[in-house]
Amino acid sequence: MTNSNLSLPARIARLGELADNLWWSWHPEATSLFQNLDKTLWEITHHNPVKLLSEIPAARLEAAAADPAFRRRFDGVMMEFDRSIKASDTWFRQKYPQHKNHTIAYFSAEFGVHSSLPIYSGGLGILAGDHCKEANDIGLPLVGAGFIYPQGYFKQRISAAGRQEASYERLDYRTAPLEAVMSRDHEQGLLKLNLCGRVIQAMVWRVRLGSVVLYLMDTDVEENEPWDRELSARLYGGDRATRLVQEIVLGIGGVRMLNAVGIQPTVFHANEGHAAFLMLERIRQMVEQGMSFDEAAEVVRATTIFTTHTPVPAGHDAFQFNQIEQSFAGYWEQLGIDRERFLSLGTYADGQGGNNFNMTALALRLSNHHNGVSELNGKISRQMWMPLYNLPEEEVPITHVTNGIHTPTWIAPELDRLFDKFLGRDWLDHHDDPKLWERLAEVPDEEMWNLHQRLKHKLHGFIRERAREKWIADDSNPTHILTSGSLLNPEALTIGFARRFATYKRAVLIFRDIERLKRILQHPWRPVQLIFAGKAHPDDAPGKNMIHELYTIASDHGIGGHIAFIEDYDIHVAKHMYRGVDVWLNNPRPPLEASGTSGMKAAANGVPSLSVLDGWWYEGYKGTNGWAIDGDPLKPMSEDERDAADIESLYGLLESEIVPLFFDRDSDGVPRRWVQVMKETIRTVAPAYSARRMVKEYAEKMYVPAMRAAEKR
Repeated sequence: MTNSNLSLPARIARLGELADNLWWSWHPEATSLFQNLDKTLWEITHHNPVKLLSEIPAARLEAAAADPAFRRRFDGVMMEFDRSIKASDTWFRQKYPQHKNHTIAYFSAEFGVHSSLPIYSGGLGILAGDHCKEANDIGLPLVGAGFIYPQGYFKQRISAAGRQEASYERLDYRTAPLEAVMSRDHEQGLLKLNLCGRVIQAMVWRVRLGSVVLYLMDTDVEENEPWDRELSARLYGGDRATRLVQEIVLGIGGVRMLNAVGIQPTVFHANEGHAAFLMLERIRQMVEQGMSFDEAAEVVRATTIFTTHTPVPAGHDAFQFNQIEQSFAGYWEQLGIDRERFLSLGTYADGQGGNNFNMTALALRLSNHHNGVSELNGKISRQMWMPLYNLPEEEVPITHVTNGIHTPTWIAPELDRLFDKFLGRDWLDHHDDPKLWERLAEVPDEEMWNLHQRLKHKLHGFIRERAREKWIADDSNPTHILTSGSLLNPEALTIGFARRFATYKRAVLIFRDIERLKRILQHPWRPVQLIFAGKAHPDDAPGKNMIHELYTIASDHGIGGHIAFIEDYDIHVAKHMYRGVDVWLNNPRPPLEASGTSGMKAAANGVPSLSVLDGWWYEGYKGTNGWAIDGDPLKPMSEDERDAADIESLYGLLESEIVPLFFDRDSDGVPRRWVQVMKETIRTVAPAYSARRMVKEYAEKMYVPAMRAAEKR
């Protein structure tokens, strides 16, 4: 189950080891090493080196092993790989050497680390993946815990009628960067979990991100009943009863899984309420060792971090009491408490005059470190959970750590080389330092602009190639070709919008006044175009209707050719979009955007945002690094009033500021004032909204205090 066991030429045998560690995915020199083995096969295998090495002809590998130039590059990459894995001079080890032997367990329902491992659906998973990658880069002793999802998230196809169709493909374990840790073929066998009155068994897989390891459970094994095999089959699949058991397996099973593989974390971090049951299991194990419930609960609170993302009450998982009682019958006795006290740990008003068992309430009661994911999200969270604490908003103990992005993952390799040239070859080591980015002023406008144009043409080439492949596969028609973007103009101002198609994100807001929009898009000398991508959850009918509405507009000959929708949005598509559009559009209905990181990824590549003042943009907008759609996100307004005000501001900004600025060129064809906005975008966003700043902040504000609390106890 591991690529390192493949038969490779001895001189380059460690290519298998490298392919099995996703460290390669954020190091351009490692990526190009695999790409240069066979560029065509690299594309066919969707940039998956495990699959590449399993399919490449042996003669090609022998030729690479005999090529002095390839060997030199291979040696250089492996030297850097070894240095990174064994590094003792990392930020965390230098600043907190006394805590190097502690371990942080990061629990998440999804991890977005690479498109070859489709176990993510959107922002929550991408954030988790970026968090873990950055933990490796700064030497944070962290492990991840979650699910593998053999069917992953769904593949999206748009039908001829413009309807989203979902299909699921089984993960091919042989060509994924996975290593079995517990299975029927291993000495310790399957992970056996006595949960919910039955035994649920799971395989445990390991995913390596440099020195950080994710441990992922898979219940799709023959030993389980059919309904238990489905628990980890699909990301966010099943009904409420299935969701409850999934969260029991994630939280309680996740703690037991780490114990089974020999890991005893000091600190636990729950990314959203899905994993809140881990806190109960930790208490149970301490009670089993002789503590009282209250003593164990205090230890757990002191050493648990809980991050909440959801700014609306309905978005927090909650279950009926009878469901909880059925699943946990007998468990509260193991905690040393009775049924009433057990249920009180999660009891919270359901908004309809009753109560239910709320996972976020449970997490808040059993952790001392709580945070939202942006300044505004922290404020909204404090307002939302005031009744739980019975305190004024300013005294509710929920802080914020604004999200950030893993810069090496999301920045274009071409931009990486430009920064090497002007910021210094060690710029990545210091990319969270605002002073570093002052050197952007030294980058000639022509170089910045020409590089962006190359990335833009690369995006257009990617879009056309996807359309060509669908046509050749007889999976397309003329309308598909039109809506897929093959007629887009590389010289037009290109606006990108890519995210989950949930109604509050208002993907079709820009079409509110179609005639006014046509005048903007179809201007004879200053053309504008829109590129959309994103999935609606298979059960979200309103979200799927938005995709259909968008497709219908994009296929209208009166406006077609100016609007494109890219199917099956994933990390690979996202990278092309973040790097190749000119403006990033984000117009959720405030204050419902917890943070949003897509605009940060675009900004790191010099693409300014056009966004409502919500999520991270509420604090990130500086007046010179993009454009803010006017409006106070906290001002009470009806949905129609908000939509009308926001679209008027959006159209006005395009007509009077953005479009004229983009097409204002000098005699060399360079829009110098636009390039200044690009530089200011990078300068203000790259350091402040990096995962490096974010993970360091978690370490200083939460992880290290939790470690110290553990030592005292």
